Amino acid sequence: MSKKGKVLVAMSGGIDSTVTALMLHDQGYEVVGITMKTWDYASSGGSRKETGCCNLDSFNDARQAAVDHGFPHFILDIRDEFDGFVVENFVEEYLAGRTPNPCVLCNTHIKWRALLKRADALNCDFIATGHYAKIRQHENDRYVVSKAVDHTKDQSYVLWGLQQDLLSRTILPLGPYRKTEIRQMAHDYGYPELAKKHESYEICFVPDNDYRGFLKRKVDGLEERVAGGNFIDKDGNILGQHKGYPFYTIGQRKGLDIALGKPVFVTKINPDDNTVTLGDENDLEQNEMIVSKINLIKYETLTPGMEAVTKIRYKDQGTLSNIYPENGTVKVRFYEKAKGIAPGQSAVFYEDDDVLGGGIIQRGSLV
Repeated sequence: MSKKGKVLVAMSGGIDSTVTALMLHDQGYEVVGITMKTWDYASSGGSRKETGCCNLDSFNDARQAAVDHGFPHFILDIRDEFDGFVVENFVEEYLAGRTPNPCVLCNTHIKWRALLKRADALNCDFIATGHYAKIRQHENDRYVVSKAVDHTKDQSYVLWGLQQDLLSRTILPLGPYRKTEIRQMAHDYGYPELAKKHESYEICFVPDNDYRGFLKRKVDGLEERVAGGNFIDKDGNILGQHKGYPFYTIGQRKGLDIALGKPVFVTKINPDDNTVTLGDENDLEQNEMIVSKINLIKYETLTPGMEAVTKIRYKDQGTLSNIYPENGTVKVRFYEKAKGIAPGQSAVFYEDDDVLGGGIIQRGSLV
């Protein structure tokens, strides 16, 4: 038994998770690799071949790395849980006129819980992934997620939903490194092909990146049910007809198929009357929003009015704000207007590089 303990490493077959496993192995941990099959591409009906983490080549790459370095490797089939929770939520959110973030839901409710359950079954002390973020124990004894050294690869945003029991047993070895260093490590370990391997940023169960086509295939008769709704302006005037409210997202400009003599953007989606509101770019700017389904990380409670940088999407740089806890939700008031607040997306609150917590955007409030 290793003095450092036994760790279950989620291995997708890509460069980050492979280097994670080999790094921990070199550091003296007893490593067990596991690859999770979350989705069967054949069932998605997409037009492109399997890419990313759920294909046979990736499984084989992960297993080969484990064989090369003498530690065990397993494949865990969690397709039923994934489909029943992540995919169904994805569909339901679009049908409710919201824009979901399935990667957050998958991380916090499916992958980490599945990892912890299997870790317990295999008597592993820890679980580890190839995410670019850091975890440390704060002076108040709570475990805190913070940004990676490489801010261009930082994934702390998608980890806001991890609860303390998960964080206390999670190791994220890549947080102190830059992507260029990880690529060099892959070369040094003898896997130069990993450094060239394509990294997919698409939703894993929408392989052709066409979520509209996915919804049509997933929901029988959807096109007929939602066709013929109206584009309207903020005063309710009808501007034309759209193809159905689930096929639009807040902030969308391209693909609207309507000519109004100027650029217009989707500013609101109303599933109740199948209307999509269009406006100018400045109509996307809002002073505040309400966030629900809160998970706090750094502190047990938030001080009303405390200052935080709030990110409203993965690639958002964040906006300085004051946050106010209110009956299980958080009201966010921005110092400068935030653009493109989309209900259903994640809002994550930062104190410097530390994640205070996060939640799901319930609604914006035009002021």
